[in-house]
Amino acid sequence: MRCRGMRLAKRTVARPGQPQRSPAGSSRSPTAGAACILFALGLFAFTGALHAAGTPVFPVKPVRIVISTTAGSGPDVVARLLGNRLTEVWGQPIVVDARPGASGLIGAETTAKSSPDGYTMWLGTMTTLLGTLMHQRYRMADAFAPVGLVATTASIFAVHAALPVHSIAELIALAKTRPGQLLYASTGQGTTPHLCMESFNAMAGLRMEHVPYKASTGVLVDLMGGQVHVTCTSALSWQSLKGDRARGLAVTTRSRSVLAPELPPVAETLPGFEMLSWLGLLAPLGTPPQTIAAVNAAVVRVLQSPDIQERLIAVGAESAGGTPAAFGAFLRSETARWDKVLRDAGIRPPQ
Repeated sequence: MRCRGMRLAKRTVARPGQPQRSPAGSSRSPTAGAACILFALGLFAFTGALHAAGTPVFPVKPVRIVISTTAGSGPDVVARLLGNRLTEVWGQPIVVDARPGASGLIGAETTAKSSPDGYTMWLGTMTTLLGTLMHQRYRMADAFAPVGLVATTASIFAVHAALPVHSIAELIALAKTRPGQLLYASTGQGTTPHLCMESFNAMAGLRMEHVPYKASTGVLVDLMGGQVHVTCTSALSWQSLKGDRARGLAVTTRSRSVLAPELPPVAETLPGFEMLSWLGLLAPLGTPPQTIAAVNAAVVRVLQSPDIQERLIAVGAESAGGTPAAFGAFLRSETARWDKVLRDAGIRPPQ
């Protein structure tokens, strides 16, 4: 069918007894004319759909990223790096909302009770996963919709410089000759450093004693001062520990990490050992899959940027990425693993 010049034809009026004819010079039937009009309307609708497809449906207003730590913390730094770049991608402000306290449950509850529309997300971490498991509330694998893994970070086994060990093998050998005498420091009951050391104790058959602190500052000061012998600290904290008073032994990732390339993995001596700290975005349950897919695509795009990768490394993290489904499977695996460690070690919420 050929539709030329959608002009309005001049109407002719038939005389009595004379059948009505099409306008002079036109052989188009009324049916053909109607078909042309429908074709034009369909083309208009199709063009409008293409235009709409090129216009972002999400977001149309500011997006909030909830963190369970204070301003200036590692998650805050990562959230702001991510948020600033997402603002450029989306053209909408990203607000970082710090909700610290209660082992991460305040941030979890804030997100879980928000509208499931994609405009509130939670930057969960390994530490907040442990908090939700200890309290058995807002378990990440069940109470939220996974959006994507943002970053991972290694932990470092570090010892006081006077301790006569220079490797994980030597630390295990010394601890076995001095059961209950070596002291390890953590940032509190049920935290990532605590679980790291308890897992190490269990796998190596050791009994090093736990000394909990309220913050990482106390851990670092007392390790360098010799009041405690060993700790499992974040890669970021390790930067301030390097020197004459503390010595790094190994990283807790399966292979060498760009965050501390000079250190071998613990797994080279203790096969199967791994402690991967991480940060990932979660949304309230019921958030539409298409919204989650849109957020995930934008986040992955940001994380693939070389300058973002370099800036994450500078703060002690490596960019991750991946699909919502992959992050969901990761959360289920981490939940099963650390739930068992918490139960086996008898670790309960701090009173």
